[in-house]
Amino acid sequence: MHFITGGSFNGKREWVKKTYGLTGTWLSAYQVKTLPDDFNHITSDLLVLEGIEIWLKETTKSYNSNKSREIWIDTINQWRTWEEAEPQRKLVVIGTDITKGIVPVEIENRLWRDVTGWAYQDLAAKADKVDVIWYGLNQTIKQTGDEEQ
Repeated sequence: MHFITGGSFNGKREWVKKTYGLTGTWLSAYQVKTLPDDFNHITSDLLVLEGIEIWLKETTKSYNSNKSREIWIDTINQWRTWEEAEPQRKLVVIGTDITKGIVPVEIENRLWRDVTGWAYQDLAAKADKVDVIWYGLNQTIKQTGDEEQ
């Protein structure tokens, strides 16, 4: 699993397209509001999930921080199971970093920010590779195993 993060409008999507090409399935939280957990219908070997902070926000609307994180960890594990079922499969997860800057005043936005920070830590811990994209440039901050990309 490859986790890509960085600020809004910093070139994450374009960097992924350049790095991996356009030959996979792309699911965007900006279009699909439900956190995907079943990929049995996916036929391509490359799956890109974009905008995970939006899926996390939807989760925090219904659950407290502990339950949101529990759901998130279960979801990551299901994603990994899909990826590891076939050696050629690759899962790429893109999330905008919303954890910097001024802490929101509204409790629901603070909850979203906190859960997103924890979720990104969980994702980074399970990912084989983590890249931060700033201004279209990547910095690899984690790489394990024999990652080719």
